[in-house]
Amino acid sequence: MTITLNNRIEVFESETLSVAQLIEQKNFTFKMLVTKINGKLVKKEERANTFIKDGDQVIVLHLISGG
Repeated sequence: MTITLNNRIEVFESETLSVAQLIEQKNFTFKMLVTKINGKLVKKEERANTFIKDGDQVIVLHLISGG
């Protein structure tokens, strides 16, 4: 499967991949993440049941707060 992850082409061996699996495989460890597939927000509680398809554009951003 080929997707665009954070504006970079990424190739995965599996044909199906949940957002939660993607976060784990790419080792995104920040607690506050924003996830989108094709511009649509994926809520934290929906990540395990939301699947990425070949050709999707995926954004995973981490939020940093400070002052």
